[in-house]
Amino acid sequence: MALVPYEEPTGIGLQRFHKPLATFSFANHTIQICQDWRQLGVAAVVWDAAIVLATYLEMDAMELRGCSAVELGAGSGLVGIVAALLG
Repeated sequence: MALVPYEEPTGIGLQRFHKPLATFSFANHTIQICQDWRQLGVAAVVWDAAIVLATYLEMDAMELRGCSAVELGAGSGLVGIVAALLG
């Protein structure tokens, strides 16, 4: 478990992590992920790195059909969801 000092946002920055729902469009699907920073902490939000990697996978950078994958990331699982949708 990581200790992350954190104060409620007063300006721009981490405010989007406090939204209860994050919506994305990947692999011709709309993906909605519930987020709850206050109750579950840093593992309950969609991080920018996940969005970048999911976009990379969607660009046909890798052939995923017929492959097995284990997502060892942190966060809500967006990359695993997109990988499953892509094959």
